[in-house]
Amino acid sequence: MPADRDDNSTDSNSTPSPYWLRRADQAAVGAAVFLGLGSMVAWWVAQGGLSGRLIEMERAEPLEYRFQLDVNSAEWPELVQLPDIGPVLAGRIVESRENEGPYVDHEDLMRVKGIGPKTLEKIRPYLLPMPGGADLAGSH
Repeated sequence: MPADRDDNSTDSNSTPSPYWLRRADQAAVGAAVFLGLGSMVAWWVAQGGLSGRLIEMERAEPLEYRFQLDVNSAEWPELVQLPDIGPVLAGRIVESRENEGPYVDHEDLMRVKGIGPKTLEKIRPYLLPMPGGADLAGSH
């Protein structure tokens, strides 16, 4: 019998092997499948398993958030996120604050060209409460 024949080869004296892989290859594939299944079970247990911590997105309750900012410290990228405030108007708000001093109350925002009573009412829910005028440094 020649030495270069593999285990699955047939000759006239042996019966054909019903397996496509050698025993060592079968063991390697079996170990890989076992490790994969074990990893999936471990992940499932870590995610809550039968305790039901997994959430289906369609049944999850929506989370509420509240975006608010301080007009005396916010920079233009934050101000742009307010309704009806674009990059130009946000730049004017920052420029006015730097040139004319901090805003004492929300109505002071109307000193900025482009902000009127309607715009102020749209953005008011997103503004943090202002400290009293006496609480600001330099306003004695």
